[in-house]
Amino acid sequence: MRFWLGGYSADMGGSATGIGILHAGAPDAALAGGSLGFAGDAVATGGSPSWVTAHPALDVVYAALEGAGTVQAFRRTGEASFIALGDPVEAGEAVCHIAVAPDGSSLVASCWGDGRVVRMTTDASGRPSAPAIAPSAADPYGPEAPPPAGAGDLDLAAAARALREAAGEEYAHLVPGVDPEPEATSDAGAEASRLSHAHQAIFLPRGVVATTDMGFDLVRFWRSGTRGPAAMQDVVLPRGSGPRHAVWHPSGHLYVVTELSHEVFALAPDEAGAWRIVAGTPLAAGIPPEDTAAEIASSRDGRFLYAGVRGSDTIAVLGVRGEGDVIQPTALVEAGVHWPRHHVVMRDDLLVAGQLSEEVASLGIDLRTGVPGRVRHRTPAPSPTCIVPAR
Repeated sequence: MRFWLGGYSADMGGSATGIGILHAGAPDAALAGGSLGFAGDAVATGGSPSWVTAHPALDVVYAALEGAGTVQAFRRTGEASFIALGDPVEAGEAVCHIAVAPDGSSLVASCWGDGRVVRMTTDASGRPSAPAIAPSAADPYGPEAPPPAGAGDLDLAAAARALREAAGEEYAHLVPGVDPEPEATSDAGAEASRLSHAHQAIFLPRGVVATTDMGFDLVRFWRSGTRGPAAMQDVVLPRGSGPRHAVWHPSGHLYVVTELSHEVFALAPDEAGAWRIVAGTPLAAGIPPEDTAAEIASSRDGRFLYAGVRGSDTIAVLGVRGEGDVIQPTALVEAGVHWPRHHVVMRDDLLVAGQLSEEVASLGIDLRTGVPGRVRHRTPAPSPTCIVPAR
């Protein structure tokens, strides 16, 4: 089976030189359980093609050139070769993800560096153009954030005085006093460190697009309009959790992995269509606090979720129960690589990209328990950050 590899090139401290070719067994095999091998570049790019994704119908792939801040389309010219399709299109600082609409008419790029979410239209050949920048995110925990629902402008000290007056001298002492709130002090360093960092977009049913903002702890929902993304709703996750990537589940839930707090949250719309958090769980017990979660993927039957953890270099396995609203940690296993940046599930194989060990490994999955076992195969690969099945 053939895959395309994204990676970091020299401009971002990596050794990749373009979009790589990975073989798992024979290139035309239907399964990915065979020996792994890196077969060079399908196309040289530079600019660190850290994320690669395919057009749903055309022989076209798109690369997020993270170091260059642009999106570049490539047209397939052979079994394992591409050429550039048009010029690169500016997206934003450290563009790190691209999602293509199911009908191929547009794509959405997410930029970690400046927080931009950018929609681009694609023409009949698949060439992107006309970037439209979505409205910027607002920090829900920032100094200008609205107060929590129901907080109002209640003056507790004034309320206590009124109660004491109503109680009279005999019972006034039973009403507790309220100390005045201390004046707010600004922590310029803490606030400056909270910057918008868009990280992923995912197309959902009924024309909805969800994007994650790791810096502002948001999952944002949009309508993909002709003039660019139209904001619908923001769902706020716990402060400092760092939502990174998400996966859509057939049950109608969106599972979001948080890079900094090592959790998975399940989001779902209510009867009125408003999205909300319906469940959440740690990935596993004992994950070191300095670790960072990366990718999340689902098994083919939707019974299990797999989240990569960088640092201790593990894969967390979670079971999906009930109607998709119950998530249970199941196992924490070795990833077989250093810095598991990305992984894909291919039936009973889990292919893991080890960015810092510069290799890809395949782990066999027990389809009954959902738990990956030891490494079956591995191959050197230059600074891999993304694995994409080739059609």
